[in-house]
Amino acid sequence: MAVLNWDAVGQRYYETGVDRGVLYLPDESGAYVNGYAWNGLETVTESPEGAEVTETYADNILYLNLISVERFKGTIEAYTYPNEFAECDGSVEVETGVFVGQQPRKTFGMSYRTRLGNDLEKEEYGYKLHLVYNALAAPSEKAFSTINDSPEAVSFSWEFSTTPAPVTGQKPTSLITIDSTKVGSADLTELEQFLYGTAGTDPSLPSPDAVIAIFAGALTTATPTAPTYNSTTDIITIPSVTGVEYRIGGVVVPSGSYGPITENTLVTANPLPGYKFPTPTDDDWLITFA
Repeated sequence: MAVLNWDAVGQRYYETGVDRGVLYLPDESGAYVNGYAWNGLETVTESPEGAEVTETYADNILYLNLISVERFKGTIEAYTYPNEFAECDGSVEVETGVFVGQQPRKTFGMSYRTRLGNDLEKEEYGYKLHLVYNALAAPSEKAFSTINDSPEAVSFSWEFSTTPAPVTGQKPTSLITIDSTKVGSADLTELEQFLYGTAGTDPSLPSPDAVIAIFAGALTTATPTAPTYNSTTDIITIPSVTGVEYRIGGVVVPSGSYGPITENTLVTANPLPGYKFPTPTDDDWLITFA
């Protein structure tokens, strides 16, 4: 049997920092197919709640402990935020640069990275990716103060709660964490191509099942085919490709005829759960109305 050894060289681990924040907005079907870089991310505080014990007594003894459902909540602090986050914060841009507040709040997804360090490699040892699903931001206080001899940038803060997303074979969850020091580099690169986008594909937040499939080596490659357009009838023909779904205006459209269109129309393609696109891939096409 091995003897325990504390604080061995190379095993003094720690976690620090937060960067590479990305905001994801759901489409009409609830898929997170639109990602936006979140600059100025300062702090993300994970604040799970629940999992409280209720003691049950019988036969004059502590019979069992019942544990309540755990809920994932948190707080985001940042010096700025993507323009697309306005709808998540209860604002709607009714005209360019004109925002109306106190509107319905839109749910969002998010990813961010924290750094892993040890005594030898410091912060270059590795990192963790944190994926958050179905978050809803609460109204927040914003304090603006006069510029003085010690000026500070305004730091915004939002508390958020979440609704768990389904996971096959597990309880629903709102948070998935990936440790770069424990997963395959090729699988990690594949996930990051989803999260951050590539030269030919837009950033997206895969579902929990799709994330797990990446690291299980279970994704199948599907190559989207470009839709066609008949300028005489103004009909777009949406292809039928296994593992690919097409969207117009964020709404999934079936294969076959679409239209007639009356304006320029953007068609996008996204891989279905269990599938991936090769890199590079063209996944959007602007159909110019004739």
